[in-house]
Amino acid sequence: MVSRKTAKWIRKTHRYLGLFLGIQFLIWTISGMYFSWTDIDEIHGDHYKKASPVQTSFNDLLGTSQLATKEPVQSLELLEIANEPYYWINEAQLYNARTGRKKNGISKEEAQQVASRYMLADLKIAEIQRIDTVDKHHEYRGRPLPAYEISYETPQNLKAYVAIENGAFQTVRHRDWRWFDFLWMTHTMDYQGRDDFNTVLLRAFSLLGLITVLSGFVLWYISSLSIRKLKKKFK
Repeated sequence: MVSRKTAKWIRKTHRYLGLFLGIQFLIWTISGMYFSWTDIDEIHGDHYKKASPVQTSFNDLLGTSQLATKEPVQSLELLEIANEPYYWINEAQLYNARTGRKKNGISKEEAQQVASRYMLADLKIAEIQRIDTVDKHHEYRGRPLPAYEISYETPQNLKAYVAIENGAFQTVRHRDWRWFDFLWMTHTMDYQGRDDFNTVLLRAFSLLGLITVLSGFVLWYISSLSIRKLKKKFK
């Protein structure tokens, strides 16, 4: 058996580690329960969007050789903006696929029409504003800028985002998603970008958590009457 002094030290270490880590363990438990009890499709806002956006077919489209672009085409995507076809070339240039004219971004009205192809028809728009920059904690982080932020008249503070450069619908954000995002941040302990599972903080807490659990096993072993009786029996 270990000495009283050693046992006391292990007990004190276990106690204070438990107090120090307890809050984070509680956060991990609460956030884990929230993740397991929520529908990820609802978190993504799928219940605010149409099951499948209406896809328009176009005729009489120009070939890429008829466009006034000097750069070789590496990528090309056909997009619909306000019922008009556009080529998004090399992820940098937007051309009308019928007239060949280059388009420098979309208007608020065009962004509204793009959003209407994806969002439910009964949603009413409260405000449309342009955003040029966002910080690391913004709900639109990591996506193309500038963009239009379209706010809807809902208790959930629903917002849709449309990229200005190519008019592509980006994403939907609402109250439940913001709760999920906050809890995900506390779960991963990545307080900058949310998605880094290799932060020093997370590794440190994981290691300390392991030490806490192991010290608990050690405490049980050195203080268990059953273990003492077994040791006496086999002496």
